[in-house]
Amino acid sequence: MPEELDEQLDSGKYEVVDVREDEEVADGMIPGAKHIALNTIPDRLEEFSKDKEYVMVCRSGRRSYNASLYLAEQGYTVHNLKGGMLDWKGEVIF
Repeated sequence: MPEELDEQLDSGKYEVVDVREDEEVADGMIPGAKHIALNTIPDRLEEFSKDKEYVMVCRSGRRSYNASLYLAEQGYTVHNLKGGMLDWKGEVIF
């Protein structure tokens, strides 16, 4: 899915949410991604919309998978970026 996401970043189809910690996102994020650390998601649900489609991102895909499960249980449309930033070959911003 990293290649599919990279191809569709400009389409606006997905809203990318990076669930890594502050020190991790300092190493670069996918352009346009919003940073919401995994442990803060339950307190920040008002920042999500059930009318949007989200792609959750972390370093390897494990934490973003957990975030995806949680948000899906809350009724959101969510995808996990399998392989995370380790498999991301697209542009990153700092």
